[in-house]
Amino acid sequence: MNIVIAKHSGFCKGVQHAVDTAMSIDPQNTFVLGELIHNPAVTEMVSRRGIKTVESVSEVPVGATLILRSHGVAEAIYLECRKKNISVVDCTCPFVRHTQRIVRQKSQEGKTVVVIGEKSHPEVIGICGWCLGEVCVVDDKTSDFSFLKDRNIAVVVQTTYSEEKFVKIIKNIEKVCEKTVEIFKTICYTTKERQQEAARIASICDAVLVIGGLNSSNTNKLYEICREHCSEVFRLADADDFQYQKIKKFKNVGIVFGASTPYTQTQEVLCKMDNSTEVKATNEMEEVVAQMDNQSKLKKGQLVTAIISSASDEGVAVLLPFFKKEIMLDKDEIDCEEYKAEDYAAKVGEEIEVMVMSPANPVKLSQKAIKLLQEEESKIDAISNGEEFDVTCTGFNKGGLTAAMGTYSVFVPAKEIRMGYVKELEKFVGKKLRLKALEIKKSDRKKEIIASQRVILEEEKAARDAAKAEREAEFFANIHVGDVVEGKVERATNFGAFVSVNGFDCLAHISDLSWSGAKNVTDILEIGKKYEFKVLRIDEENKKVSIGYKQLQPQPWDLVAEKYAEGDVVHGKVVRIVPFGAFVEVENGVDGLVHVSQISHEWLENPTSVLTIGEEVDAKILLLDPANKKMTLSIKALLPEPEITKVRPRRDNGEEKGERKSRKPRQNKEGAEDEFREWTEGGLGGASIAEMLQNKNND
Repeated sequence: MNIVIAKHSGFCKGVQHAVDTAMSIDPQNTFVLGELIHNPAVTEMVSRRGIKTVESVSEVPVGATLILRSHGVAEAIYLECRKKNISVVDCTCPFVRHTQRIVRQKSQEGKTVVVIGEKSHPEVIGICGWCLGEVCVVDDKTSDFSFLKDRNIAVVVQTTYSEEKFVKIIKNIEKVCEKTVEIFKTICYTTKERQQEAARIASICDAVLVIGGLNSSNTNKLYEICREHCSEVFRLADADDFQYQKIKKFKNVGIVFGASTPYTQTQEVLCKMDNSTEVKATNEMEEVVAQMDNQSKLKKGQLVTAIISSASDEGVAVLLPFFKKEIMLDKDEIDCEEYKAEDYAAKVGEEIEVMVMSPANPVKLSQKAIKLLQEEESKIDAISNGEEFDVTCTGFNKGGLTAAMGTYSVFVPAKEIRMGYVKELEKFVGKKLRLKALEIKKSDRKKEIIASQRVILEEEKAARDAAKAEREAEFFANIHVGDVVEGKVERATNFGAFVSVNGFDCLAHISDLSWSGAKNVTDILEIGKKYEFKVLRIDEENKKVSIGYKQLQPQPWDLVAEKYAEGDVVHGKVVRIVPFGAFVEVENGVDGLVHVSQISHEWLENPTSVLTIGEEVDAKILLLDPANKKMTLSIKALLPEPEITKVRPRRDNGEEKGERKSRKPRQNKEGAEDEFREWTEGGLGGASIAEMLQNKNND
């Protein structure tokens, strides 16, 4: 008989972590929620340590410690533990936790969550407990999926589910659904390997033995897969179920064992088979048996229960399982405040737990390392649940940044360093990184945390954006056009000032700062100072608010009646010259018109012959009309009258020379006389549009 043994068998990483935790944790006042793994032998071993198995949190005393197995639990369990001040030791498999996160996110998005798996399985129950909305569990490809027709759905699958069954169910769901179907193939990669290998072995063997707890879901799925490829498949809980008579007739026999099956149980079956003279072990079997034999040998980092045999000034001598001689535990590695040989001499025969620091040449043990490891693992558990941590970057490679945290290496992919592309990774060496774990890898050879700083920055940005949106909503709900608000001038630009009003940036355009116009913001407003402004326009859609400063200030023409009267002499500056006269700025925002006929006693063809822009002149107010923003000035009224008046000779038509014909005043295009034209310019005084057009045409 030839024996073919599956290499990808035995405890998976998640189960191994749960078992190691249960076998190393202080059993005092410690409980486990449900069977740690679906294997009676392991359950009994955990129970012998004094750890009690409970079916609900209500059975756990306040302040106790509760181990959560690798299957995971619903979110409500964590909340219940928090209320009872129960310390949680979370052994949830990373693949299960990943599935839980998907369910939480997709249900938050309003999708119907479909879980493919066994409805009564603890993992599936726990996954459903993270869903915020509608969730349904399916385990049969022939089920009626019509109720999903009009729904947007997200599909996940039990990590130990049959990949073949999963594919068939997905095809049937896709046939029915008319909307979005998001599929997450959350089967654990070790499960896939085991199932593929089980199918391969079953297809080449005459019979197959499937070993593992009868209530183990993953082991039962291996059994189903083997049955599909081989007609003779035997289900064994342990070596006691093995009957050589049933398989002695087969030439090739395969052996497959589940993820919750200890190596020792499979070893016992192999030993019973090996005792038969008719069994011929293949090289593959010898390798696996050798691998199992090595389980009794020490490994670095292994936790071992030792018995104190003696004590001396150098430390404590202990006996280890499978070792015939004593091994020294150095006093510096003993977990105590002050080592005294006499104290430990009194403890001879007592058990203590130690960690293997070096497995040989010579064997080195430590008790302190266990405490440090427990502290580290507690921190790792918190990190795996989303707690932020920080490390100092020690190096980089092509893919990202590297660092270390205790016995774990830390890797931050380049795309996870920050929001945006990072080109020069070397600049981060020596700098502290704020991180959250994306994935935690743990094996005998390597422990690594793959982490991200970007997710923290994105979360903080999202929080800031949400707070900003809330502030903006409140701001726009309480501001209206025409309101008078107080604001602090934050910064100036060439087009206006940005003013903070209740924390929101509003724009005071430069044209709304002064009635007389402003060239620079700082000519009117001081940076950092508070002023009152009037709300002019609100654009909530584009988050813009326009405010004005001048609207709360008196216009120059409002004060003219108090300052000036007809007949007053004023001093001003020529600011504009047009064919029919010149505009003189009496003060900022107040212009008066000196008609061409009021510039000089002599007739002028063009005002530019005697006046220039910028020239300062004195003039007399002839007409003052503040209501219409009009002021008529005269320069010649302040000039002496000419002494000689020339008389022109009489012309042939009977008129004297020098005597002008009576003629009507010249009309402009609008029909208004030159001397009595009205003018406005932006409401501040100046030429009318008709006058400016006439001026342009003359030019």
